[in-house]
Amino acid sequence: QLQLVESGGGLVQPGGSLRLSCAASKFTLDNYSIGWFRQAPGKEREGVSCISNIGYINYADSVKGRFTISRDNAKNTVYLQMNSLEPEDTAVYYCAAGSGGTYYCLDVDVMDYWTKGTLVTVSS
Repeated sequence: QLQLVESGGGLVQPGGSLRLSCAASKFTLDNYSIGWFRQAPGKEREGVSCISNIGYINYADSVKGRFTISRDNAKNTVYLQMNSLEPEDTAVYYCAAGSGGTYYCLDVDVMDYWTKGTLVTVSS
């Protein structure tokens, strides 16, 4: 069964950086759309950034210019580099993969597999 394991959450001060990692096993990343979603307390889960199954990259407007998604095919791992973090970025972050989302993958409904989530807290 397809598996995703994420790591890299934690506490960081405003303006700081964190890198999240999501390692895939039992499937090849480049055959799937894969990305990062987040859910803050009292809010709906939202897309942050993703790479579609044909390589399209999407970013939420709120993170453009601050976050960068990348994929290492040799390690079957996707990363989310988060810079200039703001308190509004505080949330549980999830890695997800799905067979859909070819042209737009920032949609929870196109993702089939999810991690349990890792907490990112931006606070002084």
